[in-house]
Amino acid sequence: MKRKNTYAIFGLGRYGRSVAKELVSSGAEVLAVDMDEEVVRAAISEIPICKCANVTDSEVIKQLGISNFDVVVIAMASCLEASVMATMLCKEAGVKKVIAKCSSEMNCKILEKVGADSVVFPESESGIRLAKNLISSGFIDLIELSSDVSIVEIEVKNEWIGKNLIELDLRRKYFMNVVAVRDHQTIKVNINPELPLTNEMKLIVIAETSSLNALKNH
Repeated sequence: MKRKNTYAIFGLGRYGRSVAKELVSSGAEVLAVDMDEEVVRAAISEIPICKCANVTDSEVIKQLGISNFDVVVIAMASCLEASVMATMLCKEAGVKKVIAKCSSEMNCKILEKVGADSVVFPESESGIRLAKNLISSGFIDLIELSSDVSIVEIEVKNEWIGKNLIELDLRRKYFMNVVAVRDHQTIKVNINPELPLTNEMKLIVIAETSSLNALKNH
């Protein structure tokens, strides 16, 4: 079975805490860090691994073992300087994916310039949704229609390349319906089921959460 990703969350305000809690509830390995000791004490009942530390210090980043984490979410939008330093240190440590929360377009541009792989506006993307997207490895976006059914955009698996939708029979195998195909920037809803899939395509599907979990773990 594929190894689960590990996550570190820097900043335990409302947004960071909601990301961390959702990841923990999904069974992920999560390290949560904040500079305020009272905030850490308040969060530890919901997030088992909480540390009080200054993540703008390179020695602290080493001590926390951040280089061993797959994803770091930097949720410290109220302090741009700290966000910039933490982003740079995480990328220098070799973290594959750094996601930074920002409070303005200019801040987003700055964080991207210093190495953030993606940026989020908390007003437009909830911490819970971000966590669900992170947990749903291979799912590019996720929209919950209900507690049981979602629409997701998924990457074409290596074993699907060169095969068409008739051959794959995803409806029978994973109980999911392909509603559109994204090819680069073009989205096609009139799908040719005999068209071979390529690794540049994305499938937009509607499915039950249990089916998506089965696909994720396959």
